[in-house]
Amino acid sequence: MKSFLKNKIGSFLQYKKKVGGFSETSLRTYELNLKEAIEYMDVEKVGEFYRLELMPYRVKISDNKKKTIAKKISIVRSFVEFLKDNKIKIKLFGDDSIKVPKTLPKPVNFRYIKEALDVSNDEEELMVLLIYGLGLRVSEAVNVRVDDIKREWIEVTGKGDKRRNIPLLPNIKEKLDTFLKRNNRVKYIFEKDGKKLNENMLRYKIEKLFKKIGLKVTPHQLRHSYASDILNSGGRISDVSKLLGHSSMATTEIYTKLDSAYKMKNYKQAHPLFEQKELK
Repeated sequence: MKSFLKNKIGSFLQYKKKVGGFSETSLRTYELNLKEAIEYMDVEKVGEFYRLELMPYRVKISDNKKKTIAKKISIVRSFVEFLKDNKIKIKLFGDDSIKVPKTLPKPVNFRYIKEALDVSNDEEELMVLLIYGLGLRVSEAVNVRVDDIKREWIEVTGKGDKRRNIPLLPNIKEKLDTFLKRNNRVKYIFEKDGKKLNENMLRYKIEKLFKKIGLKVTPHQLRHSYASDILNSGGRISDVSKLLGHSSMATTEIYTKLDSAYKMKNYKQAHPLFEQKELK
């Protein structure tokens, strides 16, 4: 199926040269980008349609500059539109416009998180538990109000003032209840002198905590670790996407950068040949 797409590149480039007046340099750039994209994307025939899943390619190019990524994705979109105009039934997935970080944060091994928790005070412990245990952004953690705690759930205000409910693990709920009983909170869980703690102070406190065990760890790394650990334990990416508050599942796939162990696990579960210890 990929060979079918590659064979269509030539006619697409001719069209761009004739209608768009593209230079030879631009045509060569388009050709190289399309061949690279087709090589890494997943292609399958579903009924009468060709289904193109762009996410594996986006993971491949995720370390590129944002403008470069946008250009590469734009070339693929243009190619797909050309095929559609030529009566080829094709659908493209994973081409959402999203913010791509220049580098992806490295997850923190749970062993080190536990070491940090062992030397933390009550407030530091709760900060780590809410960010690593619930996958909160720093902006979300500082804005959690006492009234947002709803029994086994916590209501969080994310980007764009979108609210979502996240389940509270029993041990986190217990720590949270104990913290609130011991500390008089006017409105927010994290306060200083009766006012909401600012984001920079929360970052500072967490980074200071991990320095005690000789590590440089940011809150964003803890959020990344939350997503990675759930996915690597078999969690569904659609569920993790909702828990993280992502508007697009494509964001979650790039953000977490699924590692080879997770992909191999899914492959073994899905492929019938792995049910046999040996082939005869």
